[in-house]
Amino acid sequence: MKVFNLSKELLAYKNSQFKDEKIAFIPTMGALHKGHASLMRKARNNKMVVIVSIFVNPTQFNDHKDYEKYPRTTEHDLMLCHGQGVDVVYLPDKEDVYPPNLDTSLKFDLSGFDKVMEGEFRPGHFKGVCEVVKRLLDLTQPDYLYMGQKDFQQFMIVGRMIHVLDIKTQLVVCKTSRERSGLARSSRNTRLSSEGLANAANIFKTLCAIQKSILTKEVDRLQAYGLKKLKKYGFETEYIQIIDGATLQELESEERATCIVVCVAAWLEGVRLIDNIVIRQGDLILI
Repeated sequence: MKVFNLSKELLAYKNSQFKDEKIAFIPTMGALHKGHASLMRKARNNKMVVIVSIFVNPTQFNDHKDYEKYPRTTEHDLMLCHGQGVDVVYLPDKEDVYPPNLDTSLKFDLSGFDKVMEGEFRPGHFKGVCEVVKRLLDLTQPDYLYMGQKDFQQFMIVGRMIHVLDIKTQLVVCKTSRERSGLARSSRNTRLSSEGLANAANIFKTLCAIQKSILTKEVDRLQAYGLKKLKKYGFETEYIQIIDGATLQELESEERATCIVVCVAAWLEGVRLIDNIVIRQGDLILI
């Protein structure tokens, strides 16, 4: 496994060693866990050369305190990558991703994808996400971009960016990796107490309960049920929304929607957790 701090060195190595092979790129902010490892395995199983980036991107945090508290576990991360057979790790500093005189701003229509859910509660977040993903794609030049289902709105927005900007990289979305309890794996989970980890599993249980009732109850009633349930378990819920997965807007007609997703963001023990469950998949491909 090769580790590079400079993109120019990474590209030179990539172009000399992997001329005729397909490249899979997995962008991360470190604090790697079994969910990240599952992305790496799926890419390896598809016979890809795997490049992983580890970069805590400051521009996607609307709260600087959240950025400062984000866990940094570089030694552990490199060991995990090595154990999963990763070929290259890109471990840059801010100046390599954002050179001082380079304009990395992007201007394109997100069709309102960035105005709801995460966009409402984290203003500017998706601007930072799009800018850093575009930069990392430019710097690594992969054939495939692997992302997880847990960040549903994020991968939908990145997919929109790839389409609008005609980026020659194909997005691959992998199913959410979960603990046995059902809790979606996340770097933020490490900040929960053992009691909090057990309680956090109630997010997925609540999503599953909504899934079972989607055909028999109105959307508003189901969302209210979810809020009440999570409040009972001690969560401070920012949103729980049943959406049309194709538009990210609140579901209006269960009959007409080809893709239905329930998304949630809630706080527990000062930690912000997100999750979703796909009720109707439509054209969405998850591996």
